[in-house]
Amino acid sequence: MRAMVLDRPGELLRLAQRDVPEPARQQVLVKVAACGVCRTDLHVVDGELPHPRLPVVPGHEIVGRVAALGAEVDRFSLGQRVGVPWLGWTCGRCSYCLSGRENLCASARFTGYTLDGGYAEYVVADQRYCFAVPDGYDDVAAAPLLCAGLIGYRSLVLAGDAARLGLYGFGAAAHIVAQVAKAQGRQVFAFTRPGDAQAAGLALTLGAAWAGSSLDAPPEPLDAAIIFAPVGALVPQALAAVVKGGVVICAGIHMSDIPAFPYRLLWEERSIRSVANLTRADGEAFMELAGRITIHTATQARPLDQANQALAELREGKITGAAVLMCR
Repeated sequence: MRAMVLDRPGELLRLAQRDVPEPARQQVLVKVAACGVCRTDLHVVDGELPHPRLPVVPGHEIVGRVAALGAEVDRFSLGQRVGVPWLGWTCGRCSYCLSGRENLCASARFTGYTLDGGYAEYVVADQRYCFAVPDGYDDVAAAPLLCAGLIGYRSLVLAGDAARLGLYGFGAAAHIVAQVAKAQGRQVFAFTRPGDAQAAGLALTLGAAWAGSSLDAPPEPLDAAIIFAPVGALVPQALAAVVKGGVVICAGIHMSDIPAFPYRLLWEERSIRSVANLTRADGEAFMELAGRITIHTATQARPLDQANQALAELREGKITGAAVLMCR
């Protein structure tokens, strides 16, 4: 099979020929149809996440069909379409796993980081951490749901019942969660890179009440804000935009340092929370929701061997919505 391999952080991915992997007892072999290009992949490739397993095949927004079954697989059948997300395995025994917080398991393994991922024609994945993909989405459209959608959904849950929601960084995750929030009757305020008319236009097309620069104040106070951009300087800015008791949620796996800010921005019971990974319960809940409401994923499809180009354009802020590699 063909695979795009990271040998060393900071280097370009290498197009390699590899043996098709064989599934272990609890694993399925998935013939990859599409794999989203996530900002987390960029953090892995750029060396901003520590201790990846090297060499590694990135990619964790995987949609494909089951090509072979491990001896103990009972959740999926041959030919069934499945999604493979970031969370690939947990120990099941630690206090976090036993209390419904497996996303915090210290022994967790992650697709495209400590396990080989979907920038390849085939991938093996533990059946217990895969999801059925709802009908109504083709493979390319479904791929961003597997991380951008899942992390956006977990972030939205942490926002509680916030009626006025600010989204900082209007990329792959924000353009999905904006639609979910609107379907729930919330107002969405989109903050984009200064001068990014395409992202602002997409936000308004998807129902945002307002779209403007991340340097601007919103036209009215926010009940909650979710920061998808990996920019620590946005944290005090978002705190200044939320009401008393409001929450600012940092949704990325990596962020630049948060600068010092005056205590008055945090006072009056404002809070800052981070989102770490996802749980299988998040995945099941979001996939059920995605099957009930129509989510439009804005995608730019590329062949597998253009993974380096897609990552470069994501790094430079040139991707509107989500890039997706086609692995067929």
